[in-house]
Amino acid sequence: MPVEQHTPIAQLNHTAVYAGDRQLSAEFLAAILGLPVGAPFGPFLPVDLGNGVTLDFYEKRDEPIQPQHYAFLVPEEQFDAMIDRLEALGVTYYADPGHTEPGRVNRLFGGRGAYFDDPDGHNMEIMTRPYVRP
Repeated sequence: MPVEQHTPIAQLNHTAVYAGDRQLSAEFLAAILGLPVGAPFGPFLPVDLGNGVTLDFYEKRDEPIQPQHYAFLVPEEQFDAMIDRLEALGVTYYADPGHTEPGRVNRLFGGRGAYFDDPDGHNMEIMTRPYVRP
């Protein structure tokens, strides 16, 4: 059965990022990406991204946090500064999502990328080129 082609109309607006300490986690990611942390909104502490999406850090202390993956498309000219900030904080970054190539970046799709863990074990990725899809 053929798949109908549609123009995408849905856009991601926000998502909750579970954290043991919302302030620590929001400030960590914001510092790496060079972004401000927003004012608290109810139980959430937001980090607004450049494309209108908000990551709402939410404290969850009643059960273990299940790590997720978050990928950020970043400008090539800011990538080195982000790596420098990771190094300044003593955070190991990796060329691969399985964290087997420490201190290296990848060169996928003509850009550069790296993976690192946030304070709650979420696997964060910065990349300068989006993945090519068929």
